[in-house]
Amino acid sequence: MHRFANPARFMRLSAVLLPWCAAAAAVFVAIGLYGALFVAPPDYQQGEAVKIMYVHVPSAWLASLVYAVMALASAIALIWRHPVAHIAAESAAPIGAGFTFVCLVSGSLWGEPMWGTWWVWDARLTSVLVLFFLYLGFIALANAFDDRTRGSRAAAILAIVGVINLPIIKFSVDWWNTLHQKASVFVMGGPTIATSMLWPLLVMATGFLFFFATLLMLRMRAALLRAKVRALRFGM
Repeated sequence: MHRFANPARFMRLSAVLLPWCAAAAAVFVAIGLYGALFVAPPDYQQGEAVKIMYVHVPSAWLASLVYAVMALASAIALIWRHPVAHIAAESAAPIGAGFTFVCLVSGSLWGEPMWGTWWVWDARLTSVLVLFFLYLGFIALANAFDDRTRGSRAAAILAIVGVINLPIIKFSVDWWNTLHQKASVFVMGGPTIATSMLWPLLVMATGFLFFFATLLMLRMRAALLRAKVRALRFGM
């Protein structure tokens, strides 16, 4: 891991990867949107409202994935004093909060015509809302102290403790009776969703993943440049 603790090495590597990730994000999202809007059929029960799925589901997957990345980076930063890991965790938090917000809003837009209500306090929705608050708490803690090191450590501890919410989100529809439908993609025996609807969904999710990687590298590069400017300013 210490190979990547050098900010200069990260800047060189990210400079190579960044345009490729940005291009991949644009291509996959464009193909996914085309498949979702013009290829995938309407659902026999939900009609055209099911098209919200192609934004809602990838956002939900990325909301949990980004939190796992943030928590892992926080653990690496605490255990190995990895300087770039702290920056990775703090850079990922606003992106993850954004995906979670999109997940909650799109879920409400989808839920109103399907359930007749914008919101219910069931296990899945509530645990995702808790995830959103965990992101906001991480961001607030990281910036709550004059000493950035103390703030980073406090936020890292919160991120690690908050991992307990991820399996709750994943298995909430199996552990409790909820309005939210059960998993239909990553299930034993294979996906239960039609192929014509599945491939645009997976393509969109891949595009969202590359979009996350692009934003993460951009934010990390900006944070490292700010740190360099501060070091030069105080060194003068």
